[in-house]
Amino acid sequence: MHLKIGTRGSQLALAQATLVGEYLKKQQEGLTYELVVIHTKGDRILDRPLHQMMDKGLFVKEIEQQLAQGAIDLAVHSYKDVPSQVPEGFVFAPVFMRADPFDVLVSKKGGFFSLPAGSVVGTGSFRRVMQLKALRNDLVYKNVRGNINSRLQKLDDGEYDALVLAGAGLRRLGLESRITQTFDESECVPACGQGALAIELCASRTDLHAWLAGLANPELDRCVAMERAFLTALGGSCSIPIGAYMRKEGGRFHLFTVFGDENRIVRTENADEDPQVALAKAVAQSREAFYG
Repeated sequence: MHLKIGTRGSQLALAQATLVGEYLKKQQEGLTYELVVIHTKGDRILDRPLHQMMDKGLFVKEIEQQLAQGAIDLAVHSYKDVPSQVPEGFVFAPVFMRADPFDVLVSKKGGFFSLPAGSVVGTGSFRRVMQLKALRNDLVYKNVRGNINSRLQKLDDGEYDALVLAGAGLRRLGLESRITQTFDESECVPACGQGALAIELCASRTDLHAWLAGLANPELDRCVAMERAFLTALGGSCSIPIGAYMRKEGGRFHLFTVFGDENRIVRTENADEDPQVALAKAVAQSREAFYG
């Protein structure tokens, strides 16, 4: 079997697609693959924060077009970039890969809580800004876009005093040494599916989907599914601050969420042996607290 794997062209996207390709090679003898780079709208427009662009699917639409045309067999995305609503004709394989789900600080001036007042913190995420403001509103939060290396260069050049990034991206690029601090779920709830890799394909490729489904990590897939269900239930997108993270611990599924707008955010924390129950509580509590 030879697979054409669609991916964005950044160093991180290529690393993630290669990670999937190499993993699949180990699962089936004789499998080969090639990466097909596809440039998306989200890659081209870098002068505006994501939440101001009001366009779902910024990083996936062009890739889905190539899937539909048969130019690629499957696509690899960061799950946090995938819209809550999947267009008709496409499906996602169950999750079998997830790295560090948390946000991290990369700083020249120490940890987040020791940054001098007025320090400039760069992030392109509305979700991060609203949560970090709740922790420290004496810092300046400034938009930063571009790939990881270009963001780090802006930090090194003095445009920012610190950056907040997804830990998974830095680790997958071997840049763990740049991490100053990791935010836990009580400080900054991650984006839904953060750290997980999404494999998308056409629904008509039932043979390929069945094979990929056999590789799934059921617990991991269930946790990511609940996080994305929260995103769907609250109508989430990059235009609003929303996040969810679920993990299984001691036989119970623990779900942490955040939801809000430009004025305020609402957090919830729930745990249950049934992840659906934890999800239902989080959705109800968020709606009640935010809408009354």
